[in-house]
Amino acid sequence: MSDCIKTRLVDHPIDYHEAMERLEQLAQRNSKPENSYPYPITEREQILIRLYSYWELGMTPQRFYQKWDITPEDIALICSCSTQTVNGWFNTSRRCYPPTPGHLRHLAIMDFLLEDFETIPKELLERLFSKEVRMKNLE
Repeated sequence: MSDCIKTRLVDHPIDYHEAMERLEQLAQRNSKPENSYPYPITEREQILIRLYSYWELGMTPQRFYQKWDITPEDIALICSCSTQTVNGWFNTSRRCYPPTPGHLRHLAIMDFLLEDFETIPKELLERLFSKEVRMKNLE
């Protein structure tokens, strides 16, 4: 990255339907460059970054626990935290830190995977879960 700071994203939410319509228009006329790293940040990428940045994806540990027959150890594994941290989220008698937006997002993504795993295209699953594919993308 150069010494200058790149500024191009507008710091406000974007309407989902407008964004999707614009992404469809862009997809019809743009082709993605092959292996020319770093990829340029075009209007397409700017829209996707803004959509992701304002995405309020989250599920509380309490809701996840009610929905799935799961242990605090499982929730800790999903959220990359300790079992003590998870137990604190459920303990109302003492003051503990609440789950972070990152924890809530992990639980929501896991809920999505548990619900909809079979509907996710195999190529996408391979990209998500295959270490070899992720490492190849870094080269």
